[in-house]
Amino acid sequence: MNFGPITIDHIGIAAHDFEEASVFWNLLGLVQGDHDEAVLDQGVKTRFFSTSKQTSESHPAKVELLVPTGPDTPIGRFLDKRGPGIQQLCFRVGDLRGLLSHLKENGVRLIDETPRKGAGGMMIAFVHPSSTGGVLVELAQPSSIE
Repeated sequence: MNFGPITIDHIGIAAHDFEEASVFWNLLGLVQGDHDEAVLDQGVKTRFFSTSKQTSESHPAKVELLVPTGPDTPIGRFLDKRGPGIQQLCFRVGDLRGLLSHLKENGVRLIDETPRKGAGGMMIAFVHPSSTGGVLVELAQPSSIE
């Protein structure tokens, strides 16, 4: 079975606001994305920082800042419970639907059994932390899968 290539796409970090949370990543020299994006059905605004410039052949690892649109959203509740910090680890995969089926067939608990639209034109699905040793794992594939 080949669901790849599989690479680390980004690490999602919950934050109260972009300006304060962006200072370190800018000082570090990461490349800030051209624009922020709101994913309204998830109640979140996102800002990406890349480790290098993306080309058509390369997809550098990124840091994704996640700011809630309100307190009663997944990121709002995360911040209330845990405070700012790493919220999820995202892997870019080559066959999201196939991988989800494979994981489900092998008893992995999924939050999303079918992909949904996420930030940056990606189709995404989340794996429940109870199946990953306590880490919320996001799986992502460019939206060309549909």
